[in-house]
Amino acid sequence: MQTTLEAFAAAGRLVVSFDAELREIVGRSLAVSVSAVALAAAVGLPFGAWLAVARFRGRRAAVALLDALIGVPPVVVGLFVYLLFTSYGPLGSWGWLHSVKAMVVAQVLVVFPMVATFTRQAVEALWDEYADQLRSLGVTPRQAIPTLLYDARPQLVTILLAGFGRAIGEVGAVFIVGGNIAHATRVMTTAIALETSKGDLELALGLGLVLIAIAIVVHLAAHLLRRRERAA
Repeated sequence: MQTTLEAFAAAGRLVVSFDAELREIVGRSLAVSVSAVALAAAVGLPFGAWLAVARFRGRRAAVALLDALIGVPPVVVGLFVYLLFTSYGPLGSWGWLHSVKAMVVAQVLVVFPMVATFTRQAVEALWDEYADQLRSLGVTPRQAIPTLLYDARPQLVTILLAGFGRAIGEVGAVFIVGGNIAHATRVMTTAIALETSKGDLELALGLGLVLIAIAIVVHLAAHLLRRRERAA
């Protein structure tokens, strides 16, 4: 039986040699998470900006609901997506269950509330500051959205990095809808859980080291962006 130090040494060798299985799992994890964040951003950024400047009946309830969705456990999101794509679900005919597509959908639903909520907060602060000036130029709130999003880009990049960090580290939802199928839907978090339960600590630790490295890079990037923003 391996000692802890031996397991770490073996895991280090896997990472340094960039083992084929490790490379496949890491690549799939990055592809799923980047796709999910891109789709969540495509919808969440304009929606959050619109919610920041729009004034309509029920807006406070909509904002409160969006804020509350951030706290929904990802495993519940995975269950919802599973029910959508299961054979007896409304979208069962698509055949997406236990596929990368279903995993992307699950991660989009996990990341979207965060992106939309924090975008609303960032854009709302800018709108409060520039609303009078923009109105004096004849700019309507809806027309101001692209300008506000552009001006908020440092904050938005930080928001997207945080969304990516949440997506790449998510396990419950992707396990439910992806099924953790080898060479098909296995990602870093689900592989770590499986290999640990099997006692294969080399691959689990190797993937864990890569996941930690990715998390550190993402948080350092976000930290540097915040420092540059404060300096500017």
